[in-house]
Amino acid sequence: MDVDFDVKHGLEGVAVAISSISYVDGKKGELVYRGFSIEDLIKNSNFEETAYLIWFGSLPNENELDFIVSMLSKKRELPEKIINIMRLFPKNSHPMEVLRSVVSILGMYSGENNSTLEDAINLTAKIPTVIAYWYRIKNNMPIIHPREDLKHSENFLYMMFGEISQYSELFDKTLILHAEQGMNASTFASTVTASTLTDTYSIITTAIGTLKGPLHGGANERVLKMFEEIKSVDNVESYINALIENKNKIMGFGHRIYKTYDPRAKVLKEWIKELFLKENVEYFEIALKVEEYVLKKFENRKIYPNVDFYSGILYNFFNIPKEFFTTIFAMARIIGWTAHSMEYCKNNRIFRPRSIYNGPKNFKYKEYKRS
Repeated sequence: MDVDFDVKHGLEGVAVAISSISYVDGKKGELVYRGFSIEDLIKNSNFEETAYLIWFGSLPNENELDFIVSMLSKKRELPEKIINIMRLFPKNSHPMEVLRSVVSILGMYSGENNSTLEDAINLTAKIPTVIAYWYRIKNNMPIIHPREDLKHSENFLYMMFGEISQYSELFDKTLILHAEQGMNASTFASTVTASTLTDTYSIITTAIGTLKGPLHGGANERVLKMFEEIKSVDNVESYINALIENKNKIMGFGHRIYKTYDPRAKVLKEWIKELFLKENVEYFEIALKVEEYVLKKFENRKIYPNVDFYSGILYNFFNIPKEFFTTIFAMARIIGWTAHSMEYCKNNRIFRPRSIYNGPKNFKYKEYKRS
């Protein structure tokens, strides 16, 4: 075995890039985009403006904001041939599988450019359309084409359900919450791919594949499944105790970076609490009881709800099926993925880590016999 190298499983604590895009303080529970706290942005900004901030490093003036809004609105539609291909997909395909595949196919329509801001804008505009079209196709409903006069979030909900939601501004703010979060697994994967100087579509295909996993973006889908299985506030304690006894993970709790309450979860919880006062928000009471009981059981271990714990409840309120939850995450996080990819490539060095070999040596082919 090689002994000259230390292994950092999961690269925990290993810095792989210098970035000015976002900052996470895990001890204080702070998330900052380009110097602005996430709380400040969700109070005052919108998705398009925040996207510009993350991509360009500063808030846009009126003309710059008009430019980004116009570009995003004009690039929403998919090529007709891709829509026809989507109709051939198995109806039981997971939405993340569909999104990953369609993004890859879109690369064939992009020309031969390497990673560019134009490609980032193009994909940011089209990903909501892919998601909405698959929802309609999967459920044997006619697709609803995008409208250029609607905002990014408004248009997505309109393409999904055929009407403009009175809560579209709230949905818009959830996209801001999910747009960026430093060097997480999918951002790292996209940056590794970008370091080979490949195209944006390959980069985002990599990121979507990584986000799909249940330990990353797929967690919010599993959180809602947990709430469905619990069914009632009265069943919370026995359900959580069974998970603990069987050494199963309690979905929606804990975070590699945050050692206090995830600020995104805190914001989501407050939004849902406000909604709960005037609307029926399914599973919220169960979630509150689960949080209370888990915090009590693990009060000395600093395990708190993360963003996945409450995001699924809010998406469910918008009637988005749980298998589509992670695609909403991707719809927002493409901003961070593309920003990090472009930033890293300015001073690019291809990633080339190594592994430590602990297998046999000195076998001879002619002497080797299978037992």
